[in-house]
Amino acid sequence: MQDGQATDDQRDPAALTAAAERGVPGAGDGGPDARGKHGRPGRHARRRTAGQGKKSWRRRLIIVVTAIVVMLLIKAFVVQVYRIPSASMEDTLLTGDRVLVNKLVYHFRGIGRGDIVVFSGQGSWGSTSGGPDPGLPGNPVLRIADDVLSDVGLYSTQTYYIKRVIGLPGDHVACCTDGRITVNGVPLNETSYLFPGAAPSAQPFSVTVPAGRLWVMGDNRAISDDSRGHMFGGFPDHGTVPENEVAGRAFLIIWPLPQFGDLPIPATFQQTTRHAGAAGASVLQVAAAGWTVGRLTY
Repeated sequence: MQDGQATDDQRDPAALTAAAERGVPGAGDGGPDARGKHGRPGRHARRRTAGQGKKSWRRRLIIVVTAIVVMLLIKAFVVQVYRIPSASMEDTLLTGDRVLVNKLVYHFRGIGRGDIVVFSGQGSWGSTSGGPDPGLPGNPVLRIADDVLSDVGLYSTQTYYIKRVIGLPGDHVACCTDGRITVNGVPLNETSYLFPGAAPSAQPFSVTVPAGRLWVMGDNRAISDDSRGHMFGGFPDHGTVPENEVAGRAFLIIWPLPQFGDLPIPATFQQTTRHAGAAGASVLQVAAAGWTVGRLTY
């Protein structure tokens, strides 16, 4: 042992180097335990390799699980993809389009006129048959599990719709004055988003939107089953829908690529003369939605 150099190998380093160059087994390769007969790895080497393999798989599993959790959290609370199943929102949204829905936006601002929103039929239109969606399980454990799965978007018993918000709580929405829908007496210029050649509404109506609810309509008015079609027949509050059942705002078409683009609020809704009524628009509490590509109905 030379000064300043500690080692537990009592063999002569120079002799080991020379032996290694001549290919002597056990010289310069960690000793006889590192390699077995015929130069194959020994027991300790195999154990080290197996241990490293287990750690590698463990790291990969942690990465995969973390990615899944992050994806589910984003889907539950930030954005979700929905597929458009019918022509009720044409020409703005075509059948088969995929849209991104912002589920966080209404934590920071109220729902606005002109927003395209996804909402549950709970407390308004129910399912596509007009009947109520299935209620929550009576068993508390199953109810919690149902809530969790719904929050992360893996499962939902609710029916979801997509429409454009025309009237907020307290607004007076009517049709038609000089062939236009009016909100609080101000006529809407809907040419930028209505289906080409479509009339604002073939059905006259005059509704003051109740507190906490919204008057919504499709852009393809001739075939859209919207608030107008739910004014009667036992549906609540003149066919309006609850604010707290809105899952979020559709803001971007992501597929197909030729359709890619944002979904801005039409300029006609920016008019400052149209204010919310006395009831005001409450800040939305984000609701849960369907599966990875959400299920929408019209």
